[in-house]
Amino acid sequence: MAMTSRRILVTEDDMDRLKNLVRASRRSSRWDQDHLAELDRELDRAEVVAGAEVPADVVTMHSVVRVRDLDSGARIDYRLVFPADADIERRRISVLAPIGTALIGYRAGDRIEWITPGGTRHLEVEAVLYQPETAAA
Repeated sequence: MAMTSRRILVTEDDMDRLKNLVRASRRSSRWDQDHLAELDRELDRAEVVAGAEVPADVVTMHSVVRVRDLDSGARIDYRLVFPADADIERRRISVLAPIGTALIGYRAGDRIEWITPGGTRHLEVEAVLYQPETAAA
């Protein structure tokens, strides 16, 4: 669950695919329904922008992002992916994972407080190392 009210940016294509994912996943018992609801709330508060207009420092689907845990100081790079592509050993984190949901739409420099099954996490998006919309430009 988010502990912030800052507006996030989501591309039109990501919004369509993510809303479809939420709808399809709600019909399945495979995913945690509370977590799906949290992703849906994040999307409802998002500002939707064209892919060509999204700033290069915004986390979009398939972005590679460097995150710092503000409590431990640990840094880790993740690629934000759809559930079928998730592979934690390769640092591919699903948008349906709590930290994945926390990252979508935030910008480099943003700090996020997020409730996960392991407790509240305090994160900072240090950098967006790769963003497909910028790479395609």
